[in-house]
Amino acid sequence: MSRGLKGLKKRRRVQVISMAGVSIALILVLLWFLPDDSFQFFRSPSEIVESPPPPNELFRIGGLVEEGSVVRGQGEQITFSVTDGGAVIPVVYNGILPDLFAEGQGMVAQGYYVNNRFEAVEILAKHDETYMPTEVIEALKEQGIYVDPDGNVVTN
Repeated sequence: MSRGLKGLKKRRRVQVISMAGVSIALILVLLWFLPDDSFQFFRSPSEIVESPPPPNELFRIGGLVEEGSVVRGQGEQITFSVTDGGAVIPVVYNGILPDLFAEGQGMVAQGYYVNNRFEAVEILAKHDETYMPTEVIEALKEQGIYVDPDGNVVTN
């Protein structure tokens, strides 16, 4: 009887390992066939200037809205510049900006880099006046210009 029990345990172990392997393979196949725009990368203005992405790549840019750069055009078109202290990227956006969008504040936009300007398809709203995405904070810390909500200058 113990021999049959050992055989059953071994068979069950093989089945569990086989199912785990099949599950991992299935997940990898699904990830392989996902559209490229399913994975959006964040870039700071300095990274974009250093290595410009292709015009058909959807990604996110983040930094501070440069003081004095917001220009409202005809209709819903808005242009402004975003900076991380090391580089400045002009941004054009057609749409309504979030209520908390302001000069000197952190922002994240999603879109494409075409003809040396960022064409935003979406401006992501902040949660409140003190919120800033982690990626933006890290990019600003690297440039040595991040100031936390208490007014302290923070660097890496």
